[in-house]
Amino acid sequence: MKLKLLFPALMLFASAYAQQGTPVVQAPAAKEDFKDDWADLNHYSKENKLLGDPKTGEKRVVFLGSSIFENWKKMVPEFFAGRPYINRGVSGQISPQLLIRFRQDVIDLKPKAVIILAGSNDISGSTGHVTNETIMNNIRSMVQLAKANKIKVILCAYLPVFDYPWRKGIEPAGKIMSLNKEIIAYAKKNKLVLLDYFTPLVDDRNGQKAELTLDGVHPNVAGYAIMAPVTEAAIAKALK
Repeated sequence: MKLKLLFPALMLFASAYAQQGTPVVQAPAAKEDFKDDWADLNHYSKENKLLGDPKTGEKRVVFLGSSIFENWKKMVPEFFAGRPYINRGVSGQISPQLLIRFRQDVIDLKPKAVIILAGSNDISGSTGHVTNETIMNNIRSMVQLAKANKIKVILCAYLPVFDYPWRKGIEPAGKIMSLNKEIIAYAKKNKLVLLDYFTPLVDDRNGQKAELTLDGVHPNVAGYAIMAPVTEAAIAKALK
């Protein structure tokens, strides 16, 4: 009788010992997957949270674009230091990505004005489906969103490009000039401030002046020094 009682007790003890002695192995935390974030909203999400609302009297201006703007902050950070200028450039982005980012990276930051620089990456893309009309539709949508949120709009005439080093032979100069013509007309019709980056940088081939560019597409420090005063003038005009 005692043996019958002892056996279950031993089994219970062994089970308890096994549970205590076996280390618990936790599954590794799943790595966050951003492949659904086509517009790269994650790029500035943390910075936006830390930024907070504008201070009293602050006339915040958001620079929305791609590598032209992102490189500017990296190469000439002093232009943005001490000014209420928020750089939200993401290298390689096309106009529909800027449109998707517009709420998070512009509207939610409550700026007084936004500078929209869009179109070149669309033109240099490899899909073959981009037209000036699709670029302009995205620009129009961003302008309408800005106006609905009482944000002044500064539209940019794009920088000249004679050829893209990564996509030789697509002859972008004429396409950019054609797009700029539409941007200028749209800005005039809708009484928007135009920021002309094309004219001060263009050479006799309708590309960028060699002394002002890294690769024929992106400005160097000297190029940004030319862009700075025309940008300041456009901001002053928009905010007056």
